[in-house]
Amino acid sequence: MTDKNIPAVAGSTPAGKLAILDTPGALTALEKCLLNEYQRGFPLCESPFAVIAQQLDVSEEQVIKTLDSLQQRGLISRVGPVFAPRRAGASTLAALSVPDAELERVAELVSHYEEVNHNYERKHAFNLWFVVTAPDEARVRQVLDEIQSLTRLQVLDLPMERSFYIDLGFPLWC
Repeated sequence: MTDKNIPAVAGSTPAGKLAILDTPGALTALEKCLLNEYQRGFPLCESPFAVIAQQLDVSEEQVIKTLDSLQQRGLISRVGPVFAPRRAGASTLAALSVPDAELERVAELVSHYEEVNHNYERKHAFNLWFVVTAPDEARVRQVLDEIQSLTRLQVLDLPMERSFYIDLGFPLWC
């Protein structure tokens, strides 16, 4: 596949390379474990970080501080659930045709929206693709309209017609 991650996507660097794969030695064992093992099966309970801490034999504070550090360093963008489409709120896939010289700036602008859970570059006339998820269709539309207004680029809205399951967990280390 020719797609690559770009700025503000979990685990990416401005050069578009996966920072955590480029520099695995720079991560602690706890960081590697959290990144690799909790992409799925995150505890759904009142104190999920305490459960993770117990499973890993570390303190809850260590888990929280480690995840915060990963986020501050730009290695992850967020810790949160991914819901099946139409189970909670509304979402759409969208795309922009961005001049190459503006791609990183526009990607950062798009990623500043809390409703955008990831974006990526594609080798296509529409070269910046992103997913918007919000409590309702009205907010999805508002985000798309704002992005279009701020970028002065036409947003291609591609609402889902048929759903497919794609596992978004990726093994980072063997």
